[in-house]
Amino acid sequence: MSGVETTEEFKGAYRANLARLRRIAKKKAARFNTNWARVKKVVGMMTQHWLNQGFYFCPCKQKNDPPIKGEDVTCPCPQLGMELRRDGRCHCRLFYPA
Repeated sequence: MSGVETTEEFKGAYRANLARLRRIAKKKAARFNTNWARVKKVVGMMTQHWLNQGFYFCPCKQKNDPPIKGEDVTCPCPQLGMELRRDGRCHCRLFYPA
């Protein structure tokens, strides 16, 4: 990213996204990765997608640059529950079973 993460708009959107992801984790009986650098990176990239495209596109499953609604996956992805059960984490390594 290019310094945009220091703007007040980004900071507010980041906090809102982090709160949204916490609610998702609670609902899915998951927790965040204990590596907060990883969490910050994934949440930051997802927040940037929100600010640029209006959707929380998954940065780890993104096929297009920029992501395209209907082609790229948004978070939480439909496979989240299955990945937590099968792999012990989601593809992005953001969520782990609680």
